[in-house]
Amino acid sequence: MTEETVQRFMIGDVEVHRVVEWQGPFAPARQLVPDCGPQVWKEHEEHLVPGHWEPGADLAVSALQTWVVRSAGRTVLVDTGVGSGRERPGSPMFHRRRGDLPGRLRQAGVDPGDVDVVVNTHIHADHVGWNTQDDDGSWVPTFPRARYLLPAPDDHHFGPGGGYGGGARVDDRLVYEDSVAPVHRAGQAVVWDGEYRIDEHLVLEAAPGHTPGSSVLRLASRGERAVFVGDLLHSPVQILRPECSSCFCLDPRQAAGTRQRVLERAADERALVVPAHFGGGGAVEVRKRHAGHGGFSLHRWAA
Repeated sequence: MTEETVQRFMIGDVEVHRVVEWQGPFAPARQLVPDCGPQVWKEHEEHLVPGHWEPGADLAVSALQTWVVRSAGRTVLVDTGVGSGRERPGSPMFHRRRGDLPGRLRQAGVDPGDVDVVVNTHIHADHVGWNTQDDDGSWVPTFPRARYLLPAPDDHHFGPGGGYGGGARVDDRLVYEDSVAPVHRAGQAVVWDGEYRIDEHLVLEAAPGHTPGSSVLRLASRGERAVFVGDLLHSPVQILRPECSSCFCLDPRQAAGTRQRVLERAADERALVVPAHFGGGGAVEVRKRHAGHGGFSLHRWAA
């Protein structure tokens, strides 16, 4: 397991940092992506080992990480991890976990007061946790100057209007109450729907399926492109077999259709695909495979 900032690259004039809080074996591979049987993982072993799969133990390798995007004079964070000291009884790995994303951001040259925009690609525990921090027993925004961009369908579904995810998981209420509601109370939440432009380089687009409000962040600068896809992808096996959704997708069929559409556009535009949790290389270019083969191929990992 490693815990460090491992990548920095440029997309045109936009600087991107990968800030990793945790990295290592996460879950049984075929539990994480249940529609991909053992033959699929074995067939693509050369693309998955060692950074994304431990075949001996059959464990998918994942990361908890935040992407820092410096664009048009602003500092933008894409997702904020698990947080620290949270009650997450339904998620043993996250329950009362102690982390230090602000410290890791400082190592990358970013003070919490420097952050202008926080993008939550969706409202799951490992994407909104550091939205807030404990201040003498109260949860307050970690980034005091930032606008927090929240997808409207998720804000409704996981908030009180949607019964905190319909009450399916106790953690959903806890996540909303300690990591989202305080941002609303502070007047820092911006709830958007459909599409939201941050600046001339960055635009958010709806990409539902994993959750009702799952979104992608598109980046374009000087002819170069990237797309931050959140949890549309948990493993490179889903690039090779995009019909396979993760066990965390609320609507697996819709997620598969969205994943196919986003990957097709990424291949057409030669855009770098930047998922939330890849444990090895954090971002990759994809290409369409020859007719009749289906799926996509992994072309080039970001340096």
